[in-house]
Amino acid sequence: MMKRPALIFLFAMLLSASAGALQVIVWDRDLQTKLGYGEVSASKLNLQLVTDYSGPVVVLFARDSTEKAAYSGLAPRYDGLLKNGVLNINVPDNTENVTLSKFLGSFKLNLSVQSAGQNVSLPGLKTAPEKDPKK
Repeated sequence: MMKRPALIFLFAMLLSASAGALQVIVWDRDLQTKLGYGEVSASKLNLQLVTDYSGPVVVLFARDSTEKAAYSGLAPRYDGLLKNGVLNINVPDNTENVTLSKFLGSFKLNLSVQSAGQNVSLPGLKTAPEKDPKK
């Protein structure tokens, strides 16, 4: 499997999407399906999340150089579990999973989750036009 090159590509794409805000992308464990995307605005992470998925996930964080001091303890990647619309992440040196909301609280951030249905789009990418069902 080519997980490492795919992860590097996805992380680079996340970094280039828009500078100036802490960003997060939630993927399934195999990095095949994007399940969530969010950015920090002021002190709130606004996260669009597919809420009907249950299973292991990978949570990627991207921050620019000006945010490194503000989020100094934040790793670029965490493994986690999404179940019933609740995202838990595995924090190193912690015996149990922590909800994303509680984890972000340690960085003085609040979490706002909006249901994204089945499709989450990356900023800057165009979506394909819908096909006419009559054809």
